[in-house]
Amino acid sequence: MNKRSLLRLLWFAIVFSTVPSLLTGCGKNFYFAGRNLPPSGLTNRVLIAIQNPSAFTNGALTFVDAYYDIRHAYNNQNVTFSISGASVALPTTIQNMPEEQAGAVYNSANGSLSLLNYSSEKQSNSVAGSPAASIFISRNQEYVLSADQTAHYVVITDETIGKTVPLNLPGVNHVSMNPSGTIGLAFVQNSNTAYSVVHLTGPQQQAAALSSNPQHYQPAGALQPAQDCEPQNLPVYCVFPITTPTGTSFDRPIKALFSPDGSSIYVLNCGPECGGNTSGITTIPITTASINTGGLGPSGLNFQANATYALPGGADNAIGNGTTLYVAGQSIGADGYLSGNLTVFSFTNNQIVGTYPIADGSHKKMLFADDNTLFIGAQQCQSGERYHLNPNSTAGCLTMFNTSTNAVIGFDTYKGDLTGIADVEGLHKIYVAEGGQIYIYRTTDFASLDNSNVTVVGTASDVAYMDGTSDANNTTY
Repeated sequence: MNKRSLLRLLWFAIVFSTVPSLLTGCGKNFYFAGRNLPPSGLTNRVLIAIQNPSAFTNGALTFVDAYYDIRHAYNNQNVTFSISGASVALPTTIQNMPEEQAGAVYNSANGSLSLLNYSSEKQSNSVAGSPAASIFISRNQEYVLSADQTAHYVVITDETIGKTVPLNLPGVNHVSMNPSGTIGLAFVQNSNTAYSVVHLTGPQQQAAALSSNPQHYQPAGALQPAQDCEPQNLPVYCVFPITTPTGTSFDRPIKALFSPDGSSIYVLNCGPECGGNTSGITTIPITTASINTGGLGPSGLNFQANATYALPGGADNAIGNGTTLYVAGQSIGADGYLSGNLTVFSFTNNQIVGTYPIADGSHKKMLFADDNTLFIGAQQCQSGERYHLNPNSTAGCLTMFNTSTNAVIGFDTYKGDLTGIADVEGLHKIYVAEGGQIYIYRTTDFASLDNSNVTVVGTASDVAYMDGTSDANNTTY
């Protein structure tokens, strides 16, 4: 080897030994918005919740490199990735909070929440619970709201006071909570009433304990008495029905969304799809008079609905973008079968912009993605009108919608229930959990991409993009 070759090798050695120290100056290695580079070194991670990955394990949490679409390190096939210390019993859903570099995985076997630290790629904590039909955690991880339909309790776990308070609400099956944990709502199956979970102030707690009926305490100025207050010897939390003045109503309310500016609540009325009469949206303003000033955690005491808008296409899920709400649901045809629809509703003029046919079934997952796209995932999509009319249809449970042209781009081919969607931002693709397996679709044309290196053993129940720019990259809300 000549001298020039030796000098060149020495130069490369110096450069490549210097670059890492430059990147990790002052002990830090940032890759996005001040976030530390995680131990895996990956900057495009998709988390996968897997049930029964082996005969000896009920659950696992792995993640893959969504830049290269591989489960291993790009330069070493023997290095794979998983959440360290994860204790997951049948993981079902992932509540993704990339702004906080955190995630919460609901374990359906025991009702617990596994709290994950995305920065360290470890499980940081867990919250005990019981199997819930619906569950959410606040972004600061101080409040957990869940619906234990079997025990007929809406349960609030309050880490600030170190208590878990079950509130009696027979038939409760859905809960919704705003990101900060200051508003918590509960919904009852086959009911036309919505409820608000409220933390009492110190003086209210004393007044409730001294009242003749602590369980159904009615604070001064409250519009209605509580459905329940607990613990009864010194109530801390109550659940109150939300008032519906003349001209407003609930019709099988199922879910609440919160406006970006924090001034309004949008309650989805499931209507005929859930055994009611009229599907739509009921709006609730959040005003000073409606908030239990001084209380910690959920504080909506005197909520009153102020308008109801009918959506004939159905309403079982929704996602918002500014003043536009994209509402998925099903309508009942003359033959009795349910048809999937996406209704675009504008709050600028409180009118329906359009209604478009999408996959039938219960629409559990909705997420915006690159290229002005919205993806809607359904379960039991083969039980509706489309398959009734054409049993040979190959249309699947995932619908792609273009929000700039308001047009349905199409459906994927049937693979089973759609249980998870993750938007891999900037790379023009999404990951989905469909039929228990992982698939990848391109957002420009809905083409299927090679998934052979990210498939899993077991049942993939949900996916989440750990490196999303905001908490909006989340389908559990």
